[in-house]
Amino acid sequence: MTSTAPDARQGQDAGDQYGPEPTSWQQRLRRFGHSPRPGIGLRERLVPPYTRPGSRLWAVLGVPPVLADRLLRWSAWGGPLLVALVAGVLRFWNLGSPHAVIFDETYYAKDSWALVNQGYEGAWPKDVDKLILDDPSKVNIPVDPGYVVHPPVGKWIIGIGEQIFGFTPFGWRFMVAVLGTLSVLMLCRIGRRLFRSTFLGCLAGALLAVDGLHFVMSRTALLDLVLMFFVLAAFGCLLIDRDWARRRLAAALPVDAEGVLRPDVVVAERLRLGWRPWRIAAGLMLGLAFATKWNGLYILVAFGLMTVLWDVGARRTAGAMRPYTAVLKRDLLPAFVSTVPVAILTYVASWTGWIIHNSPTRHGYYRDWAATDGRGGNWTWLPDWLRSLWHYEYQVYEFHVNLTSGHTYQSNPWSWIVLGRPVSYFYEEQNGCAASETGKCAREVLALGTPLLWWASCFALVYVLWRWAFRRDWRAGAIACGVAAGWVPWFLYQERTIFLFYAVVFVPFLCLAVAMMIGAMLGPAAGTGAKHELGLTAGDPSGERRRTLGAVAAGVLVLLIVWNFIYFWPLYTGTAIPEGSWRDRMWLDTWI
Repeated sequence: MTSTAPDARQGQDAGDQYGPEPTSWQQRLRRFGHSPRPGIGLRERLVPPYTRPGSRLWAVLGVPPVLADRLLRWSAWGGPLLVALVAGVLRFWNLGSPHAVIFDETYYAKDSWALVNQGYEGAWPKDVDKLILDDPSKVNIPVDPGYVVHPPVGKWIIGIGEQIFGFTPFGWRFMVAVLGTLSVLMLCRIGRRLFRSTFLGCLAGALLAVDGLHFVMSRTALLDLVLMFFVLAAFGCLLIDRDWARRRLAAALPVDAEGVLRPDVVVAERLRLGWRPWRIAAGLMLGLAFATKWNGLYILVAFGLMTVLWDVGARRTAGAMRPYTAVLKRDLLPAFVSTVPVAILTYVASWTGWIIHNSPTRHGYYRDWAATDGRGGNWTWLPDWLRSLWHYEYQVYEFHVNLTSGHTYQSNPWSWIVLGRPVSYFYEEQNGCAASETGKCAREVLALGTPLLWWASCFALVYVLWRWAFRRDWRAGAIACGVAAGWVPWFLYQERTIFLFYAVVFVPFLCLAVAMMIGAMLGPAAGTGAKHELGLTAGDPSGERRRTLGAVAAGVLVLLIVWNFIYFWPLYTGTAIPEGSWRDRMWLDTWI
């Protein structure tokens, strides 16, 4: 079996958490047969190895050792691809249903169609949705500019699907479903790298595949799933960069006469890590996130601080006496340049269609502001397009912070984690339903997370925070950062009209938190370092009993989450069910 327990020693960055280096007298005693207590070496602390399944499972299944090794190598990609395949089948099944413009698709589907066809959003008539559904070929794209309040990247992506499959519900949902499927694949790989366990990585991806909110958002042409995709991609890039930087540190450290890697204060404090392409890729992804919805800017700040703290931990582990000073001198400026300017340039580039369309008859909203209402002032030396764009952004900011008009499905961010007020995207009542006692059936698409998964994540977040605070586990800190970056900023705008589906941005990190908690429930496999931490010895029956009970509890939890997703499937897909069955699924009064 694979060791799935989140080993605290692998999770810590601080070198003093792994015990002191062997003293000279301990080294001299080795010639007389002294065996020091085994510990994790410096190289393994810098770049922990991936766990490997034991041979017992393969022997029980009758798999030859050669084939078992081959399957093990394939599982690193084969497992995540299999999970993503299942997620893709679920998300693309009957994707064009309901054949309707649901919830805010009325904005983004039309804006995307205008954007990919004429380079800027148009001012659509209010009654055009029905005509689009009946015959989109009869719908003309409005030339007059439309006032939009979100950057264009998410709409460009939605528009790609419309260009391929037409101006139809399937077309405008296609690319969102693609990103939803790919995000499951990414989370499997991210979880594998984070926990050093293919099993826990695939488990996190599988939990994301069966989360109702992620599922519904993957089948709806809204921007938040696109934002989530780029945020998760940026997190993955930063994880790869973390391993890359720590490998460079390990390669530069000295090796003693016994071949053991030793910390070195000079190397740890003075080594320049140089070109870090994955950090630049993270800046690009964060720029695309910011260019999809503005709350990506908060995530840029949070992830930037997180990666700098990772550098501090790496240099401390490598032997730096003043790791913060070393990072300030060697890493801080390159980290800033690799992310913030890249993200800003990406954001500005996303407005290219709006910038280049500036004819008297065809131009984006406020594109001519600098040449008309904005003439004069102290900033006339700037290009007109930049001044117009800045004015547009300021007007959009004013709109967002003053959006306080009530809405039936608005909710306070405090209630999101317990699914206090989900959003109904589509509802239709059907009469003459023979299967219903009342003669009525209901069809609904409800943006509701899988309840048992979200309620389990409440406990998982407590575990993660405990692990971060008291075990100094960087992985728990990374998960907490992902959740906080997507959730905490909304508490600054509690009077604003906001919705639970904004939480899809941090759903992957909730799944990582639950996977980490389940790993702790499973406990360590026999022979692992974590076994010693639990006070168990090899062959200890209490250890086997503890692992068996943990496996049963974890298995029951996962099966209940999967069952819960299946139970709510009709509410996620708009499947017609008897009115009584629909009411049975309204577990809380606030869900109606």
